[in-house]
Amino acid sequence: MEEGEFFAIETFASAGKGYVREDLEHSHYMKKFDVGHIPLRLPREKQLLATMNKNFSTLAFCRRYLDRQGETKFLMALKNLCDSGIAQPCPPLCDVKGSYVSQFEHTILLRPTCKEVISKGDDY
Repeated sequence: MEEGEFFAIETFASAGKGYVREDLEHSHYMKKFDVGHIPLRLPREKQLLATMNKNFSTLAFCRRYLDRQGETKFLMALKNLCDSGIAQPCPPLCDVKGSYVSQFEHTILLRPTCKEVISKGDDY
């Protein structure tokens, strides 16, 4: 770790046994951070990627969020973006059946004299 770097610290809580694993159908997606330019042929893929860039950048999102942005009939375009390596599917986090799993995250910035939590809001 070096001064000026950012880090995300993620913790997971579970109402189950406390052994969280990835399982079930993919519910969230995110654009890959380090992907370079990949040419897209289909206008629908280009339009969906533009929506993703504008509204989410590299943050995770679910299909419902695309619905809220006015996107329709996007499943094939989203699959193609994943297949081409531009986006990646993120499976849900599961514990024992019937339990709940939550994820919390803070982003910290390493400064010369301290570590600053830059993601905290009024509820912190």
